[in-house]
Order: sequence, then structure tokens, then C-alpha cells
Amino acid sequence: MTSTTAEQHDSPEQPGATPGGPAGGGHPQRWIILAVICLAQLTVLLDNTVLNVAIPSLTRELHASTSDIQWVISAYSLVQSGLLLTAGSSADRYGRKKMLAAGLALFGVGSLVAGLAGSTGQLIAARAGMGVGGALLMTTTLAVVVQIFDDAERVRAIGLWATVNSLGFAVGPLLGGFMLDHFWWGAIFLVNIPVAVIGLVAVVALVPESKNPRGERPDLLGALLSTIGMTGVVYAIISGPDKGWTSSHTLAPAAIGLVVMTAFVLWELRIPHPMLDMHFFRNQQFTGAVAGAILVAFGMGGSLFLLTQHLQFVLGYEPLEAGLRTAPMALTVVALNLTGLGARLVPKLGTPLTIAVGMTCLAGGLAAIALLGGDGYAGMLAGLVVMGAGIALAMPAMANAIMSAIPPEKAGVGAGVNGTLAEFGNGLGVAVLGAVLNARFTALVPVAAASLPAALAAADSAGEKARIADAFSSGLETSQLVGAVAVLVGGLLAAALLRRAERADSAAAPSA
Repeated sequence: MTSTTAEQHDSPEQPGATPGGPAGGGHPQRWIILAVICLAQLTVLLDNTVLNVAIPSLTRELHASTSDIQWVISAYSLVQSGLLLTAGSSADRYGRKKMLAAGLALFGVGSLVAGLAGSTGQLIAARAGMGVGGALLMTTTLAVVVQIFDDAERVRAIGLWATVNSLGFAVGPLLGGFMLDHFWWGAIFLVNIPVAVIGLVAVVALVPESKNPRGERPDLLGALLSTIGMTGVVYAIISGPDKGWTSSHTLAPAAIGLVVMTAFVLWELRIPHPMLDMHFFRNQQFTGAVAGAILVAFGMGGSLFLLTQHLQFVLGYEPLEAGLRTAPMALTVVALNLTGLGARLVPKLGTPLTIAVGMTCLAGGLAAIALLGGDGYAGMLAGLVVMGAGIALAMPAMANAIMSAIPPEKAGVGAGVNGTLAEFGNGLGVAVLGAVLNARFTALVPVAAASLPAALAAADSAGEKARIADAFSSGLETSQLVGAVAVLVGGLLAAALLRRAERADSAAAPSA
């Protein structure tokens, strides 16, 4: 397949082309290409999940506070979220293969810098730089999937693409635990480099070029505004428990973030070629899928951030043991998606009901972890498996709903929207659930300590240490219940909006 042929697939004038892919079943090497771009996707995901297991090591060796750790995680998510839409628009215009290769190269270089960082400030800066490469990867992988698969196979292909997300969650903690048992913490970033190199070679050799020749210019001001706005809001959420919710340290960045996000929306409504067409939100299918995607990432990202700390700090597991005990959730997702369960349920149950069932399972898993996981691992295991089942059902259906609601020639922008939601939801989950945990923990343990290890170190007796561990467990329970309620309400709302959109489409079909 030549670059010229790929460009014709984006053109609405191409006869016989299905939206998002060519006629006749898609590209002849589509499944091989899917494997290649999934390898590229895995590079990004390994980094985030490996980092979760390394939180205690970073706390000890870099003397990082809880807020520092949250920023090490959130800096990447925030930069990536701000650039995803611009990266998707650039890929549509200049070529998805080019942007995918550039993303792998940038991510590999950023990983090298992060692995050699000597302070939390340097590590946060390196993580922000890695977010640029991650933005290019996240948008182009899904955009290529949409372009090379036709309607009949796209849900299954997106399900396999989503499976790689879960595989990253399963493999990352195991790989991170193994490396932390044998090497220093910087090795968790250096391990990305060989994966990035292999992915880059495979992309250059196998992935076809595709682009929309009439794509719009990148909206650089929009990217800047969205990045600043989201950074301000999440910074306020992270700082609230330590600085006080009514302090100027919290209210000032929150106000700046909200004002800048408002300016972003107004700018996008004003310019002729916005990177995010706000009129998409008039589509109830799009709006419902957006709400669901944010909350799946919110629940999954926030819960893993808290669970890895609970397993190591409270239950006393080593990093590798903690990684093994978080794997069942991801392995459940992998198993269900590889069997194609979600792809088969969507046409039978419909997208709204599939998403409602999946989100209810995810909320139920979070609640089970909160109520049953405080005293041991057995309750956590049940909750993780139920969460995995919910994610396997909801994620592919929501990604397909988002991509289906956006014109095929803007596949990169659609992938940017999907990735923005996932990354912003993940960062918001870490910030909000972490803030709930910190607020509950500091209320129960009035100790001048920036983290759980510091509080334990300051304890004078075994009884005091036990009380501190119990306070952390109580904070974990509260935060997980908050996440469960948010996911359940959001899931039902998303399903209702999608159902209304389907009814509206059915009513409009006879007149059309």
C-alpha cells in the first residue's frame, strides 16, 4: 500500500470506501500492522505502570513527598493531554506514519533522560518531555487502526488495541518489580529504550502512510491553552490537602485553570479550523462516550496509584510481589478481549447497555476493594477481577463510539480526543483519589509528615505504627468508595445519552 493509496482512503470522494477504512475488508496486512502499532502503544503503557510500582523507591531514594510523586505521574499525563489534539491534527495533515515514528524516537530519548535524573525536579521535567512523544504515539496508533480496518472488524481491532493497554498494566508492575529487585530505580525508564527501537524499526518497515491532504493547520494556541488550563486545575487538586482548600496556593491555580480552559473553549468556537470542534459535543453519542471514557480512566488510574502503595506500605509486599498482585485485573481484561467477548456483545446488547454493564462492574470492583481489601489480599483479588471484566466490556465500546461520531478524515483528531480523555481521566483519578486519601489520612493522623513512610518513621512504638497503617487503610477505603460512586453515576449517564442518540438516529432514518 503506497502513501498515495492511503491518502485516498481519507478522501470522502473515494468510491467504495467505508468510513475509516477501504472497501473489501481493509488493508491486506492489517493484522500484522495492528501488531506493530500495538508494540508502539505498549512502550507508552509500560512506562506508566512500571512507575506505579517504583513509588516507594522514589520516595526513599529521591526523598519525594506524596505531592512530588503525584506530579511525577501527572506531569506526563498533563503534557500529553494538552498535546494530544494537536498531535492528532498534525498526524492527519502531515502523515500518521511520520508522527508515529517521531513519537517513538522522542519517547525513547525522554526515557533516557528520566533514567539518569538526579532529583524529583529533573524527573518531573523529563516526564513532561516524554509526554510529547506519548501524545504522538497515542493519537497515531488508534488513528491507523481506524484507517486500515472496515466497519465489520473495527470493534474487534479496537478491542485488541485496548487489550494492549491492559497488557501494559499487567506486564508493567511485574517488569518494574523484577527490575527494582535487581537494579536501581532509573532502570524502569531505561527499559523503554529497546522497546522503542524495535517499534521504530517495525513502523518504518511495515506501517503504511496515511493522511488527509486537506487537513487543517495545527492549533498551537489551543494546545497551549488546554495544557495550561488542565495543569492549573489538577495542581489545585493535588495541593488542596497540604495547603488547604481555601488557601491562595489552591484557589489561585484553580481559578487560573478554569479561566484558561474557558478561554480555550471560546478560542475553539471562534477559529475556522479548531483542533477540537466543540460542535461534536452536540452529538449525544459523542458526549456519552466522552463521559464514560473519562470515568473509566479515573477509576482505573486512581485505584492503581493507591493500591500499589497499600500493598507495599500497609501489607508489606516487596515491589515484585505487589506487581504480581495487581496483575489479575489486567489479565482479566486481556483474557476477555482476546476471546472477543466485548466485540460480540456490542452488536447483541447494543453500545449503551454494554457500556452500562461494564461501568457497573468497574464500580462494583472498586467498592469490593474498599470494603473487603483492607485486611488482606483476598478481597482485593475479587475486586480486581470484577474491575477487569468491566474494563474489557466498556473500553472498546466507548472508543468505537467516539471514533464513529467523528468524520473519518479526522481520525487523528478523534484518536486525540480519546487519548485526551484517557490521560486526563487518569491524571484526575490520581489527583482526586489521592487528595481524598491524603485528607482522610491527615485527619486521622495529625503528624507533620509528607508521606506514609515519613509518618511511620516518626512513630515511637509498634502501636503508633499500627494506628498510622490503619489510618492509611481508612483513607484508601474512602477514596475507593468515592471512585466507585463517580464511575457508577457516570456510566449510567453515558449509557442514557448513548441510548437517546440511538433513538434519535432511528427516528431520523425514515425521513432521511
